[in-house]
Order: sequence, then C-alpha cells, then structure tokens
Amino acid sequence: MIFDWTRCCRPCETRELQGEDPLVLDGAGLWTGVLSSGGCTLEGPGAVQTTGSSGDILLGFGTITLWPLSPCHLLCLRLDGSAVTEFLQGLAAPRFVDSAACPTAAEQLARLCSAPAPEAGAAPDPAVGAAPYALLCALAHADEPPRRLSPLVAEAVESIRNNYMALYGVEDLAQALGVSKCHLVRVFSAEMGISPGKYLTHTRIEAAKLLLLDREYNLEMIASLCGFSGANYLCRVFRRETGTSPAAWREAAAPHAEVKRLPPRRNEIYV
Repeated sequence: MIFDWTRCCRPCETRELQGEDPLVLDGAGLWTGVLSSGGCTLEGPGAVQTTGSSGDILLGFGTITLWPLSPCHLLCLRLDGSAVTEFLQGLAAPRFVDSAACPTAAEQLARLCSAPAPEAGAAPDPAVGAAPYALLCALAHADEPPRRLSPLVAEAVESIRNNYMALYGVEDLAQALGVSKCHLVRVFSAEMGISPGKYLTHTRIEAAKLLLLDREYNLEMIASLCGFSGANYLCRVFRRETGTSPAAWREAAAPHAEVKRLPPRRNEIYV
C-alpha cells in the first residue's frame, strides 16, 4: 500500500447519546457527531457555543460531557491520526456548529458510524479508505457562516418536517411546491448536500426510532405513523439506513424507555 489513510485519519470508536442521560466523551483525537433530535449542552475545556439543537454538529476534544435539555439523540464518532492533529490546531474549543455550513458532513458521518468496526489487527478496509479523511475535509468548513437557504429549499425542508407521514414522495412534494421534480431535486441537493428523497427517508427513520422506544407501538403502527407503506417496507428501509432491524434497534436503544411525543416538526435538519 503506497499510502495508508489510517495514519492520516481513522475512525476509532462510536458513542450514542439517547434520551435524557448525560454522556461523557474522552480519548485522543476529535469527537464529531450529529444531534438529530432534541437539544443538549456541552461542557468541556473552554467550550464555546455550548448549546446544540437538532441538526447541529458536535466538534470536541479532550474530556467533554453532553447534558440533554430534552430527550435527544446524538450519534458521534472519534477520529484520530495526523490530519486530525492538524485539524485540532485550528479548533480552539469544543463547540456545536450549524450543519448548514458543511452540508455533506452529516451524511458522511452517518455512513461511517453505521460501518462495522474493524477487528483488532485486521488490515484497513479499502472500501472505507479515504472516507474518514473526506469527512474531516467537510468539517473544515464548519466555522464558515452558513449559507441561507433559498425560499424553495427552506419551504421544502419545512414541508418534509411537517408532513413526512403523508408525503408519498418527491413527486408529491414538488407538486405541492409548484415546481418540477427535476428542478426540486437539483436545487435541494445543491443547497443541502442530500437529495429531498434521502432527507425524507432520514426524517421518517428518526421518527420511527423515537416510536420504537415505546413498546406499545407495534411495527405496523409505526410504519403508518411515519409514512411507510407497511411494516415489511419499514424493516427493509430501516435495515438499509441503520444496518440493523427495528426490533434489534429497539432492544439495544432502550428496552424499557417510553416516548411521549413524535419528533418536533420544525425547520430542522435530520440526518
């Protein structure tokens, strides 16, 4: 191997903040993650911009503690390597940043977090390769002022967040907005770094995760409440997006937890 990406930037471990219990993160390198629902505060060495809300991205180092302000979900990844060391030279303090400043980072991070962890001593997976470094490059823009969404994309995001249960798909959304599907996909993807169809799917999956925390909801009910055509389709999409089944996710996430409400329907970014 001429160049070993793992020396430059490598994923080390993933952690998950779920519900209302605080989470302590430590270890060498950079902690980064997407707050996909709820809100929390950050405590750490010289932390700034310490309150995060749904859609924000965490950038942290050293020992940091996340305190939920409400039931929330944050999946985070620790990166290490020579490029990470250079990255941290420019990160003065742990913080939350607006994901609109680096719109592709959230999806890249989700892919890396869902990838199976390599076995100890195993050779680097060429399929992963430069993916962690690409994520780091995307995060390099996190301190730039976020771009304002155009009226069309802002309305599309709000419509998805408010109507994910009833939308049949991108065609339905485009018709409601009075534009062609091709135009909506082109503009939305350029501004958000993700297609409207993928954004809709992510929103539905996050809604399903919250409902899975309450065992009173069976899979058919969850599928209906989240806009899926049935339990079988929900299971296929859920496994494709998360790498596990809804039942396995329910057991691992919170076997006895209860959820009181559906995810907030506001103009927020889900990943």
